[in-house]
Amino acid sequence: MDQTLAPITAPIPIRASSTDDPAELLRFAIDAHGRGAAALATLVEIRGGAARALGAHMAVAADGRFCGYVSGGCVEAAVASEALLAMAAGRDRTVKFGDGSPFFDIVLPCGGGITVAIHVLKDVGALQHVLDRLRRRQAAGLAYSPERPTLEAVDPLPRACWLERDFLSVYRPLTRIVLCGRTIEAQAVARLAEASGYDVIVRGRARVAADIIDPFTAVVLLHHDLDAEAATLETALHSPAFYIGALGSTRTHHRRVERLTAMGFRRDDTRRIKAPIGMFGPTRDATSLALSVLADVAAARLVAYA
Repeated sequence: MDQTLAPITAPIPIRASSTDDPAELLRFAIDAHGRGAAALATLVEIRGGAARALGAHMAVAADGRFCGYVSGGCVEAAVASEALLAMAAGRDRTVKFGDGSPFFDIVLPCGGGITVAIHVLKDVGALQHVLDRLRRRQAAGLAYSPERPTLEAVDPLPRACWLERDFLSVYRPLTRIVLCGRTIEAQAVARLAEASGYDVIVRGRARVAADIIDPFTAVVLLHHDLDAEAATLETALHSPAFYIGALGSTRTHHRRVERLTAMGFRRDDTRRIKAPIGMFGPTRDATSLALSVLADVAAARLVAYA
């Protein structure tokens, strides 16, 4: 008896979430691998302009679900389709989009071009290693070898790049905001920082323990008097925090610096303090100040870990 075989249809790519948090993408990939198969797509080359930085990821599940971005949203469905083909074939692939790409109908709005390396995950040990380090608020690295092809945990470099024939991705902990003050400004900053996905620790007037301030921490002092901030400011200046900001006018900051100098702090120490705090000012309401402060923190983070 003749039997008609039904055609095999590939899954339709569908975005599972709009996150671009690397830790969430890696967790998605680990979960998808446990359910069947998964691929990790990585932005490994930029020609001209691009919406994302080198090392940006997408994670794609075998059922078509994907998350993450390697561009501004214009090529992600195409990348997911390529990842599904790679999983079906069981082989990694590298694909170009935009300038220099064979896909003439996919044009990047910036006018540039990107190259995306798609790795079909064989195991997730290296991804779990990254998550473990991030959980301990430590930087981590992955090395992707297109030739072998493998994905291995390595010591992190300052930024994502090609190192000989391997591409190295870098992962750093979320920005932590240590927020001190019981002011309306402090409440506004806390709300906006939490909505932005930062790790927010509010301490009010209590002195901050030194061990919660790491190199990925911004210390934000929103007191209305110098005595209230003194203990935490001293701790912050002895810490590796990438940002220290304090509320107050230029005149108030001059008095602050005089006090710190009398305590033995050097000019290089006091120069670490952004005061008046914020990227723009003066502000006259709590919401504007919160936007100014968090914009300043975000800019400082980019400078520290470009």
